[in-house]
Amino acid sequence: MSLVSETVQDYCKRLASNEPTPGGGSGAAVAGALAAASAAMAANFTVGKKKFTDVQEDIERILEVLNTQQQRLLELADADAEAYSKVGAAYGMPRDTDAEKEARQQAIQEALMAAAEVPMGVVEACTAVIAVLPELADKCNPNLISDVGVGAQLGSAALAAAQLNVEVNLALIKDEDYNSQKRRRLSQLTTEAGEAAEQAIEKVKEAILV
Repeated sequence: MSLVSETVQDYCKRLASNEPTPGGGSGAAVAGALAAASAAMAANFTVGKKKFTDVQEDIERILEVLNTQQQRLLELADADAEAYSKVGAAYGMPRDTDAEKEARQQAIQEALMAAAEVPMGVVEACTAVIAVLPELADKCNPNLISDVGVGAQLGSAALAAAQLNVEVNLALIKDEDYNSQKRRRLSQLTTEAGEAAEQAIEKVKEAILV
């Protein structure tokens, strides 16, 4: 059964347990999905309302991004657990002979790369969510603008958590070209998301602290 089809209470119990999965990467993805959902609520309280007719197309476009990324993040929450299980299986391979040791090391490296790709996807999805929030803050129903801020804060936390999970895998990967490529991409995405989150949060503060 999919982890994300469980109740919130059951998922939290499993995350808190001494089982290897779900882990922090899965939790980061769920947090990202909540960020998208929170922002989507602000959009859904805007779309279709006569008062906001002039921004309907913009809000619908933003809502499509948020819904798409929310679903992607939920899928990544399950994918992270699967990827971590494969890493564990690779470490459990026999290593009695030189051939077995070589096969084990290759399997471990391949599993670690696959595992790194999942939180990398979470970083990308969170960046996509955060990127639309400054515009949403400008155009959404002002009664829901705090939910845009919640989305920005949750999205930023989820992104930072996912980044940690990328790095923990990169630390064990021996392919320096691969590591350099991923770190450059991480730097680009975290900078982009950080700037957008700061803009969105500032707009929210200006709206609620007047």
